[in-house]
Amino acid sequence: MASTPAGNRRTRIHVVSDVHGNARDLARAGEGADALICLGDLVLFLDYADHSRGIFPDLFGVENADLIVELRTARRFEEARELGRRLWGGIDGDRATVIEQAVRKQYAEMFPAFPTPTYATYGNVDMPQLWREFAGPGTTVLDGERVEIAGRVFGFVGGGLQTAMRTPYEISDEEYAAKIEAVGEVDVLCTHIPPEVPELVYDTVARRFERGSRALLDAIRRTRPRYSLFGHVHQPLARRMRIGATECVNVGHFAGSGKPWALEW
Repeated sequence: MASTPAGNRRTRIHVVSDVHGNARDLARAGEGADALICLGDLVLFLDYADHSRGIFPDLFGVENADLIVELRTARRFEEARELGRRLWGGIDGDRATVIEQAVRKQYAEMFPAFPTPTYATYGNVDMPQLWREFAGPGTTVLDGERVEIAGRVFGFVGGGLQTAMRTPYEISDEEYAAKIEAVGEVDVLCTHIPPEVPELVYDTVARRFERGSRALLDAIRRTRPRYSLFGHVHQPLARRMRIGATECVNVGHFAGSGKPWALEW
């Protein structure tokens, strides 16, 4: 990773989101940059492109992974939950403990891959209560908070909104809006989920609208940051669009691409 910005030299920041277990490329994501920003979803619970990868198939096998993806894609969520209940009933040990152990194993691989400095916030499949334990001294964890990088103010809001998927870090619209409000006016607004705009929240492969934030959209219109950066939607209808003065960018599905998005000034 490049040294700390100084003088009139241009600053380059690399941004990633939806890492989902891709520690190999994450270890190289900061090359040539002054800092790395990660917008969450380090955990790989189930890879929708390769059903053999993730916590779910490790526990229940690929055939069950195929089936639950089929049910979720068809929005048959109650049937998917029933399948999940039946499968978990056959596992020895408490469900929460089993999941935490699996997540800990992934975090033990992911966090050491972060370069210094890294600024990170949570995704909806992450377990925030574990991050402080695994984050090294070069990684700053932010949620509803701001940080200055080379003269620009970056605001961070992590997590996702409540859905039928019931992923680990889903919060209420009111709690999410409060974090957006706490960040206030910034140059770059960094979130895991996108603003609630149809082109930004529709996933063309999963064939469904993901949850975007109305509070985030309102804040973009009101405070006019230079950039709104986010991930969450892996194959969006639009990866980039302007909302007033703000450039809104889905920085990409890093698990699939292995390439960070670059911001320079």
